[in-house]
Amino acid sequence: MVDQTARIDERYSRQRDIVPPERLAQCQATVVGVGAIGRQVALQLAAMGIPRLQLIDFDVVEESNLASQGYLEDDLGRTKVGATADLCSAIRHGIPIDDVEDRFRRSMDVGNVVFCCVDQIDVRQLVWESVRDRVDLFIDGRMAAEVLRVLTVCDPAGREHYATTLFAPDQAYQGSCTAKTTIYCANVAAGLMLAQFTKWLRHLPVEPDISLNLLTSELTCLPGP
Repeated sequence: MVDQTARIDERYSRQRDIVPPERLAQCQATVVGVGAIGRQVALQLAAMGIPRLQLIDFDVVEESNLASQGYLEDDLGRTKVGATADLCSAIRHGIPIDDVEDRFRRSMDVGNVVFCCVDQIDVRQLVWESVRDRVDLFIDGRMAAEVLRVLTVCDPAGREHYATTLFAPDQAYQGSCTAKTTIYCANVAAGLMLAQFTKWLRHLPVEPDISLNLLTSELTCLPGP
C-alpha cells in the first residue's frame, strides 16, 4: 500500500513552488455567492488543497444556470451550495465544507480569506463592511458578459482603493451578472482571483485592480505599492 503522506506529496507536487503548503495550511476560505464565478473559485480551491472551505448562497439551481454557471442537469432544484459542495468533495475526498444555505449576514463567521462573488453592488458593500476588519485577504470578482474585474485587498492601500469601487457609476459591474453571463469569462475571472491568492501566499505584491475585456483583449491593471 502506498504511504498516505507520499500520495499527498505526489498530489500537490506540481504546484508546490507556486502554492506553498505551509501558508495554504493556515487558510480557511469563504466563498460568498456560488454562481458563475463563485462556483469556479470553489472548485479550484478544492483542487488546490484548501484545508477548509465555506460556501454561502441562498439560491437554487435553475435551468438558466446550466450553461452559464456550469451546474449539472442532475443539480436542477438543488441548493447551489449543496451541489457545489458535493462536487468539491468529489474532487478531494474528506475536505471539510461548511455549506450555508442562506443570504450573507453580518453576524456570520467567515474564514481568514474571503472570495466575494456576488452580483449586486449593495450586497458587495454589505459583505465588505462586515468582513474588512477580520480577514487577511479579500478578493472580489465581478463580471458582465465578456468583461471581468478582480479587486484584491490585503493592505491599507488596497482597502482605500476598494472603497472607491463600491460607488463607481460603471454599469458593467453594478448590473446583475445573471443578465449576461458566459462560463468561460467566469473561469478566467476565477483563475485570476486564485492567481492573486497564490501571490499573497508567496508574499508577492498583488494587483489591487485588474480589468479584462475578452472581446477586445484589453487588459488594465492597477499595480500594487
